[in-house]
Amino acid sequence: MTPITDRQKLILSAIVEQYAEVASPVGSKLLAKIFNVSSATIRAEMVELEKAGFIAQPHTSAGRIPTDKGYRFYVNNMADSDQQVSLPARRAEKALSMRVQGAGMPEQKIRNAVDTLVELTHNLGMATIGGQLYMSGLLNLFGQPEFIQAGQVRQVAGLLDNLEPWLREAAPNQPLSVYIGRENPIGRAAGCTLIISRFRSPFSDRSYIGTLGPTRQSYKEVMTLVRHAGEELEEVLYG
Repeated sequence: MTPITDRQKLILSAIVEQYAEVASPVGSKLLAKIFNVSSATIRAEMVELEKAGFIAQPHTSAGRIPTDKGYRFYVNNMADSDQQVSLPARRAEKALSMRVQGAGMPEQKIRNAVDTLVELTHNLGMATIGGQLYMSGLLNLFGQPEFIQAGQVRQVAGLLDNLEPWLREAAPNQPLSVYIGRENPIGRAAGCTLIISRFRSPFSDRSYIGTLGPTRQSYKEVMTLVRHAGEELEEVLYG
């Protein structure tokens, strides 16, 4: 396969980020304005990205959306490329820290962290507390435009029903793990992304906190916050 060019990487990144923001396919005219080139140039690059499987054209729309492969490439190669943390992101991290530090018992600290993730990411939040999975934000999840079809809702429900035993059995060992779309071990057709951070707690050396949302989401922001939540909880509970 022909390697993706630097300009194609930037265009893919823009498609991922614009689609997360507007929830509709991203067209060449918008990208032409962003990159200050002609629409024809953008269309030619989009054709190459589509051939490589990074983006797709839904139905008869003139715009494109990222595929699971496109999101994976973005997460692996771009989500951490900008080391500058925006002011809103810093404020979000500070708000999360204050909610965790202000709570009482360990269980309440974890619950507060989950509830804050829900507020900040607009995804479903979850964490393991002992042998239980605490979840919050179901309305956020099922309020997303992706989940208006009953069949897809059933896939999401199946994923949620099996998430706690899967976490216990699989025990992901990375500080931050990202499962995009069909990478998920269950609910593969749900169109969801699971982002989880492992941390030590009084309940287990392998406790988890994270979010579940549509594949269309702001990966930089959500990954940063989930990672911060895990680090903050471990520091507060074991510092």
